[in-house]
Amino acid sequence: MNPTGSLSRRTALASLAGAALATTAAFPASAAERHGRRSVRFATFNASLNRGTQGALITDLSTPDNVQARNVAETIQRVDPDVLLINEFDYDEQGRAARLFLRNYLAVGQGGAAPVRFPYHFTGPVNTGVSTGVDLDGRNGAVTTPGSDAYGQDAYGYGWFPGQYGMLVLSKFPIDTRAVRTFQRFLWKDMPGHLMPPGYYSDEARAILRLSSKSHWDVPVCIGHDTVHFLVSHPTPPTFDGTEDRNGRRNHDEIRLWADYIGGRRRGSYLYDDKGRRGGLRPGARFVIAGDNNADPFDGDSYDHAIGQLLDHPAVNLPAAPPAGAGGVEAARLQGGANTSHLGDPAYDTSDFGDTAPGNLRVDYVLPSKGLTPGSNGVFWPTSDDPLYRLVGNGTTVPTSDHRMVWQDVRVR
Repeated sequence: MNPTGSLSRRTALASLAGAALATTAAFPASAAERHGRRSVRFATFNASLNRGTQGALITDLSTPDNVQARNVAETIQRVDPDVLLINEFDYDEQGRAARLFLRNYLAVGQGGAAPVRFPYHFTGPVNTGVSTGVDLDGRNGAVTTPGSDAYGQDAYGYGWFPGQYGMLVLSKFPIDTRAVRTFQRFLWKDMPGHLMPPGYYSDEARAILRLSSKSHWDVPVCIGHDTVHFLVSHPTPPTFDGTEDRNGRRNHDEIRLWADYIGGRRRGSYLYDDKGRRGGLRPGARFVIAGDNNADPFDGDSYDHAIGQLLDHPAVNLPAAPPAGAGGVEAARLQGGANTSHLGDPAYDTSDFGDTAPGNLRVDYVLPSKGLTPGSNGVFWPTSDDPLYRLVGNGTTVPTSDHRMVWQDVRVR
C-alpha cells in the first residue's frame, strides 16, 4: 500500500470527521432525557484499573483519594451510561473492589460532575493470572508462583496474579444473575476449525488451554418487560508473540465465539458454558456486544480481519456511523508517526497508543443487535481546548487510561 495515498485518505477523512464533530454537543443527553425517549445507553470502558499486585486495587479504592480512580469515575459520570462494561478492573472473590468503587468514587461527584448510582452489578472470575501448571510457552518449565512475567506466560490468560485485568458490569437496570452464562473454562480445542497454531503448543497444553484470555459473559439485563443480553469480553491483544501468531489467532477465535454465539442454533451448538449448558443465544433474542476487542477493522495486527466477524454479522444492527470523537482526529494529527499510514478514520479511534506502532486504533466496541434501534453514540475523547481534556491527556501523560469510553444509545422497544 502506498503510504502517501494512505496519508491523503486519512487526512481527508479526518477533515470530514472534524467538521461533523464540531457540531456535536459537548455532553450527551442525561439519563432522564434518554429514558423519556425510552432510550438506553450502553457503554464500554477499558479503565486501566488494574494493579501490579493482588489486593492493591482494593487498597487504592479504600479511600476516596486515588487520582486515577477519580478520573475514571468522572469519565463515567460525564457520559452517564445505563449499562457499562469496565475492562481491566482487578477481580477479587469477595467483590470488595467493585463495592468500594461504587461507594467511594461513583456515588461521589467528581470534578463538578453529578454522582451516578448503579444499583446492580456483576463480576466473576477470569482466566488472567490463573496458573495452568503447564509450560505453555515452552521456555522455562511450568512457572506456578505468581508475580512474574514468566508466570504470566504460563497462565490461562496473561497476568501476574489471578484476577488481574478482570471485568465488571454495572447497570441501572436489574441483572438476571441466575441466567448469566460465563465461558471462562471453554477449551480452545473444542471450537470447530479453531486457529490454534499448529506445532507450537505441546499436546499437554493443547488439551487444557482455555479459549478466553479473560472470560466471555452473557449478562441478561431486564429493561422493563424486555431482556437485552449484554455480551462482554476482552480478547487478548494480537501481539506480544512470534511468527506462530498465537495471540493473533487467539484474538480472532475469542471474537469468533460471540459471532458463533449469536449465529443461530447450528452455528453455536458446539459451545458449552461453565455450568455445562450447551448452545448459543436463542434466535431472535436481543443483545449488545461490548468490550475491548483489541482488533481494528483496518489497522494493527489483527489476524484475518478478526473484528469483521462481528461488524459484518447479519444479526448485528450497526448504527449509521460508528461512535466518533474529535479528540481522536486531533491526536492522530499531532502525534503523526505510525498514525500517518493508517487506513481507518481517526475519528473512530478508541485508544491512544501514541505515534509508535501500531498507533491509535479503534479497538473498543458497542454493537447492538437486530431488534434494537441504534441512536446517538460517541467516543469520549475531548480535544485539547476542552476543559475535560485533563481526563484523557496527550498520549504521553495518561491521567486515566490509554483507552476511551465508547457509548451507544439504543431504543429497546
